[in-house]
Amino acid sequence: MGNVLKIILQRLALGMLTLLIVSVVIFVAVNLLPGDFAESILGQGATPEAVASIRRDLGLDQPLVVRYFDWLGGVARGDLGSSFAQANFASFTGTNSGTKTVADQIAPRFANTMFLATVTAVIAVPFAIILGIMAALYRNSVFDRATNILTLSSISSPEFFLAYILILFLAVLNPILPSLSNIYDGMAFGDRLEKTLLPALTLTLVVTAHMMRMTRAAIINLLASPYIEMARLKGLSPIRVIVRHALPNALAPIINVIALNLAYLITGVVVVEVVFVYPGIGQLFVDSVKIRDIPVVQACCLIFAAAYILLNLTADIMSILSNPRMRHPK
Repeated sequence: MGNVLKIILQRLALGMLTLLIVSVVIFVAVNLLPGDFAESILGQGATPEAVASIRRDLGLDQPLVVRYFDWLGGVARGDLGSSFAQANFASFTGTNSGTKTVADQIAPRFANTMFLATVTAVIAVPFAIILGIMAALYRNSVFDRATNILTLSSISSPEFFLAYILILFLAVLNPILPSLSNIYDGMAFGDRLEKTLLPALTLTLVVTAHMMRMTRAAIINLLASPYIEMARLKGLSPIRVIVRHALPNALAPIINVIALNLAYLITGVVVVEVVFVYPGIGQLFVDSVKIRDIPVVQACCLIFAAAYILLNLTADIMSILSNPRMRHPK
């Protein structure tokens, strides 16, 4: 148990270091975007004096290093800062009523994205594992080849293309599901689920192939093992051999690929949310980039990075716990 705890602490420390490095990259990259908030708000007719005034009010005239450490210190305290758009609105109207911090803006959007990711995971993970088991059970059959062709076709297609195809067939030609995912707070769960199904199906088509092919490959690699041969000689059915004996020993690579795809469901939903006008963090990210609302863009990028690193760490730790050889390295 001591070895496991030591390995987990090492992975967590590495994850924190990675997130710190990523925060530097995010801050520099966001601040290298052409133009800034003042120029975006004032437009082409802005005078240098007006631009300089807004930049001074928002602290954009400070050196980059000073602004980074101010931002990093705020993040460490749980303060993601204030939206430039909200601050400019308060300054223009002369009131602070109704203004929101970045955290206030992101919280409901992130909850919506998590709901979309959860619905997708509930559909995609069991579906992909079942397909992978069936493809391994009937490998080199017509079913196996057809499954590989369909999943590879879906993963090779851009998300927006799959989204528009699903909209055409499931919302226009056959109005089964709504084409716009205009959900809101206080919405009934059934209505929210209905409006989320189409983007969830789009993401399912994108992530299923990786999980299915990894499940298939991991199980096939184990089918030549002596204990699998022994199980067959005992007269067990092929499906029982795979589910009871092969699948538990193939969990480590399957867990890794599932975690990577779950990370994608949080960090890679930007295109899908824009297509379906889904009010998630991806849509907020795109809207904030348009107006150069730097604090919101930085916070969204940091949340994407943290979610990706956290899920990778979770996959790493679960792989260690499920594999005795990794728990006791030489």
